Amino acid sequence: MTDVIVVPKRAQGVHRRSAPSGHRTRRKVRSAIGYMLLCLVALLFVLPLIYMVATSLKPANEIFSTPPSLFGSSIEWGNYVEVFEYAAFGRYLVNGMLVAVFGTAITLAASALSGYAFARLKWRGRGATFAVFLATMMLPQEVIIVPSFVLMRELGWVNSYAALIVPWAFTALGAFLLRQFFLSVPQELEDAARIDGAGTFGTFWRVMFPLARPTLAVLAVFTFITYWNSFLWPLIVVNDVSALGTIPLGLQQFFGQQGTQWHLIMAASVISMLPTTILLIVLQRHLVRGIVTSGLGGR
Repeated sequence: MTDVIVVPKRAQGVHRRSAPSGHRTRRKVRSAIGYMLLCLVALLFVLPLIYMVATSLKPANEIFSTPPSLFGSSIEWGNYVEVFEYAAFGRYLVNGMLVAVFGTAITLAASALSGYAFARLKWRGRGATFAVFLATMMLPQEVIIVPSFVLMRELGWVNSYAALIVPWAFTALGAFLLRQFFLSVPQELEDAARIDGAGTFGTFWRVMFPLARPTLAVLAVFTFITYWNSFLWPLIVVNDVSALGTIPLGLQQFFGQQGTQWHLIMAASVISMLPTTILLIVLQRHLVRGIVTSGLGGR
């Protein structure tokens, strides 16, 4: 009688698991090479920032020294103080913050409402209206500069905060991002809110709007940076730079007849980076999730 030897499944898999050690080694090598390439690319992006910070701390007569050096003979923290004395840079910071904050708030409100209307409300011509609205994204800013300025002049808004904020607060990008997110929300949540007695706006405000926080965070970052860095439109619509000038217009004041104050420009640039950097740090946990849900959502 032949004996049957039963080999446990766990023992059968020992050889299979131990065999591909070469594959694990190659995978580790590929991962190491990938990390090295990422570090190299990150270094290429960080080097200009390091040079900017180092130049902002140099003495003025060592900016273009020969041979060139990254750091000066002394650290001049007074350059940051001189920025506010050379020009009304504090005023430019306040103006830029007001324009960016209020512009971002209006954009978030308008985009959330329009995105919800395009995604969840049923009305005649919704698809065609959204297509036309989305087509406006193909128009560059330079094309609509002249009609926008004429409109601001007719409204009497030239050289005002309203002209800096309102024309760019209603964007198709924001409506598109919020529409994509609202399409991904299960219909059952909206039905449950209506059963509880919530109306259209109540459903939007109590259910949909809180769920859209990651997407709103992404839109807030994009919008804030756009307002903060805008140069062409403020240059056209602002007549009194000392009163209504924003950060890009303020940086232009360091280019004068007495020469370019490169150490002050670099110091002012470092200061102007702080608000956007702080905003990214505060909202970073929402950014990845928001980009995924707004970019890939929809049914």
